[in-house]
Amino acid sequence: MLDRTLSIDGVQVPRFLYGTAWKEDATQGLTELALQSGFRGIDTANQRRHYHEAAVGQGIAAAIAGGHVARDELFVQTKFTFRSGQDHRLPYDPSAPIPVQVEQSFERSLHHLGVAMIDSYVLHGPTLREGLAPADWEAWRALEKLHDSGRVRMLGVSNVTLEQLQTLCAGARIGPRFVQNRCYAADGWGRRIREFCAARGVVYQGFSLLTANRGVMVHPELARIAQRYGRTVAQIVFRFALEVGMIPLTGTRDAAHMRADLDVFDFRLEPDEVKRIEGLATR
Repeated sequence: MLDRTLSIDGVQVPRFLYGTAWKEDATQGLTELALQSGFRGIDTANQRRHYHEAAVGQGIAAAIAGGHVARDELFVQTKFTFRSGQDHRLPYDPSAPIPVQVEQSFERSLHHLGVAMIDSYVLHGPTLREGLAPADWEAWRALEKLHDSGRVRMLGVSNVTLEQLQTLCAGARIGPRFVQNRCYAADGWGRRIREFCAARGVVYQGFSLLTANRGVMVHPELARIAQRYGRTVAQIVFRFALEVGMIPLTGTRDAAHMRADLDVFDFRLEPDEVKRIEGLATR
């Protein structure tokens, strides 16, 4: 069986993360519930448009106070989001230089989450659809400085193309340890980026594994594999993600689904099943 954690730069990183996007007023309760259910990795962002980071911190605090988890057992990941990805509730001064915006957003994240250190700090997508702009490099250099300060253990980047990732890795002083992308079966579940990540020692985090692939979720092949193992199709997809070296994210609001999502570490898929799933939507 695969371990439930990966050791990256001396940090124990859970192999399954709970994502807190789009939870709004339910964020605190669902974060606490996820930790009670066994999740030890929480993903959020200082982007009020899609996340409620302060409520994530309240959920973490409640779980710790309730004795469900200790801070040193938790992997906390949050993000810096450019102005174009925000709404009017900004965590920084939009007129300030990019490095100052990063510092202001980071300090607010520490306050929101009630922590002194962020385990993984992620650039929440470049400013351009193609290539990297000067602003992207300014933000990344600011993230590198936060890493230098000891307040961030690892850096990451999300919502990137392969070409953007290659450019970033070639020019970064401190490269990303994580890439977090929406994962589509239609492109082999991010195969090309996953292959690049594997070659560079970068860990791929996949989100929307279920919701971005609704057509594949009803594919007879997945149903057959699920029946063979006595599992749900969702569990097979998450198990597949683990088999190909991915850290999956789930954002379920259901306690039973949380437990089921975590119940994927006690079985393995056969290599040919992994290949069939990887090629389902690309045939």
